[in-house]
Order: sequence, then structure tokens, then C-alpha cells
Amino acid sequence: MTDQPLYHQPLSGSKDGRPRRGIRRLRRLIRHIPLIGHTVAAYYCARDPQTPLRARIALFGALGYFVMPFDIIPDFLPGIGHLDDAAVMLLALRLVAHRITPEHRESARTRIDAWTG
Repeated sequence: MTDQPLYHQPLSGSKDGRPRRGIRRLRRLIRHIPLIGHTVAAYYCARDPQTPLRARIALFGALGYFVMPFDIIPDFLPGIGHLDDAAVMLLALRLVAHRITPEHRESARTRIDAWTG
């Protein structure tokens, strides 16, 4: 252990600065999460001041439900636990799809690329 606080230590976990095997695997899996690109683009759309208030409320509501641990169908049920999250997200995306611009999609792509290294 070092005397540095935990948040100052690199996230790589190895002494040579390279990510550990588990972290590399997690970074590769990020791209395979269903709806990740659409969800991150929706987040950028919801944060855009040009987006109308009703669309922002729908997107933030769906994003909030997506990350909330308490759902209609509990997330710990294998196979069906995330269906309600996906359905709410798809409904919100369908309602405001015309508001998500190519700039939002590009920002999402850039962010996902930064996450995956």
C-alpha cells in the first residue's frame, strides 16, 4: 500500500501502467451492451440546451429508469430482468429520435471510444 489516497492511484492496476486483463475485457464488452450508442447519444441530446423541454424530460426520465435499481421487473431475474429497462429506453428513443442530431451521435461515439480505449 502507498500513502496516496485511492483516487490518486491509476486505474490500471498494474505497475507498468497497462490495464489489467479484467479491465481490458470490460472495455471490450462495453461496445456489445445493447442500446449503448443510442443511450449515450440520448444523454447528449438531453443535455443540449437546443432540445425542447418535453424531449429532455422524456430522455432524462428514461435514462433515470434505466439506471434505477428498482423496476417493474427486477433486474436480478436472468433473461427478462432488463426487458422493462430496454422497453422504456426504446420508447423514449422512438419519441424523440428526430431530436437526436448527428453531433449527439458523434459525441456518443467519441465517448464510447474513450471508454473502450
